[in-house]
Amino acid sequence: MLENKTIAVVVPAYNEETQIEEVINEMPDFVDRIVVVNDCSTDGTVEIVRRLLGAGNRAPEIKNITAIEITGRYEQASKELQRLMREEIKFFPLSEIVNTDPENERIILINMQCNGGVGSAIARGYKWCKDHGIDCSAVMAGDGQMDPSELESICRPVISQGIDYVKGNRLIHGSSELIIPKTRFFGNSVLSILTKLASGYWQVSDTQTGYSAISKKALNAITLHRIYKKYGMPNDMLVKLNIALCTVREVEIKPVYGIGEKSKMKICRVIPRLSWLLLRSFFKRMWLKYFIRDFHPLFILYNMAFILFFLSIPFAVRILSYYMGDAVGERPILNSIMFMFLMVSSMQSLLFAMWMDIQDNQHLYSRGS
Repeated sequence: MLENKTIAVVVPAYNEETQIEEVINEMPDFVDRIVVVNDCSTDGTVEIVRRLLGAGNRAPEIKNITAIEITGRYEQASKELQRLMREEIKFFPLSEIVNTDPENERIILINMQCNGGVGSAIARGYKWCKDHGIDCSAVMAGDGQMDPSELESICRPVISQGIDYVKGNRLIHGSSELIIPKTRFFGNSVLSILTKLASGYWQVSDTQTGYSAISKKALNAITLHRIYKKYGMPNDMLVKLNIALCTVREVEIKPVYGIGEKSKMKICRVIPRLSWLLLRSFFKRMWLKYFIRDFHPLFILYNMAFILFFLSIPFAVRILSYYMGDAVGERPILNSIMFMFLMVSSMQSLLFAMWMDIQDNQHLYSRGS
């Protein structure tokens, strides 16, 4: 515990037999529960964790709050929320809790019945934490790429200052350009820019790090089973958190590479897939947050920017056709004026919308003191 608040760490694991035991053994003493979610590993990951479930795995009891009966004539709303929490598990992929007494054991092993991806595994771990009313739920990868000594600095803002979501940032560490592989540094930078636009958290960077901590309040504010199931999970989380009006903070962490981990992420595949995810997420945030829930002028400005841009394309095509000699009787001056007018108007609308977006979301990003 930290300040009498319960701490759990979700550890997604897929073929991590060389690292998983060390990750678990190095977990700080203040961690109340280590929730290992095995995503259908084909190596010895499960056997190693099962061995650790033996003697010495006892811990103070943490009850499943969905099993506690709520009484009282004014508690109908609480009863309904509890019912929804109980039924929520059916929307997750099938899984099995291996422990015989999970409410009294420190290491929890959850076996997924099919490989769903790292985001799916984390979401299942979050579900266990939500059901047990954990005050602060952190995420550490099973490959040993996250330093356990930095966990307290990530959890503290959630526990002490009421921040909803805290994530690590490797890019602000002095060694980032020396340690992080160039291709990953470039891919991370591209996706960070796109995530700023999609999520509304314009001050965040290093959006691909999974080292994070989330509050109980934030876990209950988002739909866990709809979290993106693959490597874009951290990006999708930021969009969902922004829609739920959750506060975010970044803390400096060191980049860790070359300790035996084997990355399963392919940059050339991830960037196009995540770019499409972030584009869809951007429009989802616009409609939900700035039109359906509470109208804001930036909704009009963003949409005007895109509409004017697409209207300018036919004029651009006519101009190119004229200079290539394919157009007869065209008026290049008129087409050029229309193209410039539409493009300039589009850019102005976009810049004003982005400025409003930054201003409206500034209070959701918390800078450390």
